Amino acid sequence: MSPNTISFRSDNDWGASPAVISAIASCNALAARPYGADDWTRAVESRLCEVFERQVGVLLVSTGTAANSISVAAMSPRWGSILCHRHAHVYADECGAPEFFTGGARLVPSASAGSRLDPQVLRGELAVGRGDVHCVQPSAVSITQCTEDGQVYSVDEVAALSRVCREAGVPLHMDGARFANALVSLGCTPADITWRAGVDVLSFGATKNGALNAEAVVVFNEGLVAQLPYLRKRAGHLLSKMRFVAAQMQGYLADDLWLANARHANDMAARLARGLESVRGVELAAPASTNILFVRFPESLAAGLRERGFDFYGDRWGPGVVRLVTSFGTTSSMVDEMIIAAREIAGAKS
Repeated sequence: MSPNTISFRSDNDWGASPAVISAIASCNALAARPYGADDWTRAVESRLCEVFERQVGVLLVSTGTAANSISVAAMSPRWGSILCHRHAHVYADECGAPEFFTGGARLVPSASAGSRLDPQVLRGELAVGRGDVHCVQPSAVSITQCTEDGQVYSVDEVAALSRVCREAGVPLHMDGARFANALVSLGCTPADITWRAGVDVLSFGATKNGALNAEAVVVFNEGLVAQLPYLRKRAGHLLSKMRFVAAQMQGYLADDLWLANARHANDMAARLARGLESVRGVELAAPASTNILFVRFPESLAAGLRERGFDFYGDRWGPGVVRLVTSFGTTSSMVDEMIIAAREIAGAKS
């Protein structure tokens, strides 16, 4: 990527917040016990209990794939199935890692329309094959918050899915790689959108929102806590120098940096959406709810913007549809530059 490129491709393209880098440097100056037996890890565990307003289990890992895979591995036997949306990251973008970590459980995509699971559809799918020795047994449900198209599950929607899960006797996992972006969009508390709504395990993401490589498995279901440390070790994610992951998470959570970063990213996406709506031939494919936009661009506009140094994903979501992602590092001037360039290339709507 050229130094002059302005990236709207992914929030993964950006580095880390200065406070996170400072936290890493601070812990580097001291010796500490390995494998998570350090003061930074204890502090993060305590802080996440405060964030979620209750005692929670916390396991730090370095990737979102590990967080998701270890979580569902604790929920499902090898002969089980984990139901999720067909566009869910765990199903479409993790190379079968959840199935590998579970030792054979199958990810089963739901027939739910749109980008969110439908409780009524899910209820029927959780009954398929139950008790039949020839079939994988429905064992868990995973939802993505926010969804792959940047939309959010409301508190009531999560609670409705949780009720269906409880009826079927299966736990509910939330993939929160962009949990902070969803949270500030909803304007609710972390507790309200997770355990109070019936979530058993959360993959709490930080990497996309200002950390280098820090994620957490946050466990609300006490019955799942005991086995998770062994699953993490077996998966190769119990780092000997875990304090460097913990320090990142500590810096991320301090002074609510995680919420400020997410709010800024969401605001930049909303600013970009408002500006692009004035460009001829441009149409938003979905509302601007978080920091992810799906926009229909004329081919000439997409090509012209790339020639001017703007980077974004396209083609994967259908002809003419591009994905634009803002981050904690996106500035208002970057957004305005793209809007001005788009108007110059395509013209303003009359």
